[in-house]
Amino acid sequence: GLRDLGPTMAPFNAFLTITGIETLPLRMERHCANGLQVAQFLEAHPKVAWVSHAGLDSNKYKPLAQKYLKGHGGSVFTFGLKGGYDDGIKVVERCHLLSHLANIGDTRSLILHPASTTHRQLSAAQRTSAGAGDDVIRLSIGIE
Repeated sequence: GLRDLGPTMAPFNAFLTITGIETLPLRMERHCANGLQVAQFLEAHPKVAWVSHAGLDSNKYKPLAQKYLKGHGGSVFTFGLKGGYDDGIKVVERCHLLSHLANIGDTRSLILHPASTTHRQLSAAQRTSAGAGDDVIRLSIGIE
């Protein structure tokens, strides 16, 4: 049976899993609302060249987000700085409000400069082709 093979969760692990599943809709609503507010702020910022968030009126994917995502644009998105590689590094290093981590979907807000971290082994042309150009900053907005 299941006890002999080991795929049964420990009771506390099962409790944590069900609690996480039960609160997921509430947390996702907060993630998305916070993500949109940050995207709107960045879109109006003079040092930001562009923002890629499907919840913004300016985004070409907004109709699809409304159709398939109940109007939410998500909490993970990218924006481009009016500057290059060094400016991207400076933004992340000087940002103390967000955590500098590569994972996404955390309850905390995270910031990353892919060109100098996760995609640093690629050439500049390869990074640009992959959507991780020198100007790109990735955010994963949490529920704070």
